[in-house]
Amino acid sequence: MFVLELTYTAPVERADALMKEHIAWLDEQYAAGVFIASGRKNPRDGGVILAVEDDRQRIEEIAAADPFAAHGVCAYRITEFIATKTAPELAPFKQELPGQ
Repeated sequence: MFVLELTYTAPVERADALMKEHIAWLDEQYAAGVFIASGRKNPRDGGVILAVEDDRQRIEEIAAADPFAAHGVCAYRITEFIATKTAPELAPFKQELPGQ
């Protein structure tokens, strides 16, 4: 599982101008089953996405395809983690530690 943290590198008005494209990109990833949650940070200096994928390189490719990233409006920080405990609703995404 991955946490994708977006931080705006341009004024928020530039992000707003690309918001429809960004939301369409988000919708594609939700439909593909990759994203399971997302939203703006508070204060509004970027956003956070929770993603499910086995391949970090694939996540990096997906992040690079975000219109915000493609147009230089944000930078991504990608953190991989092993979800060994989940709420019941997220049980399908629960993972085992390697070697266990």
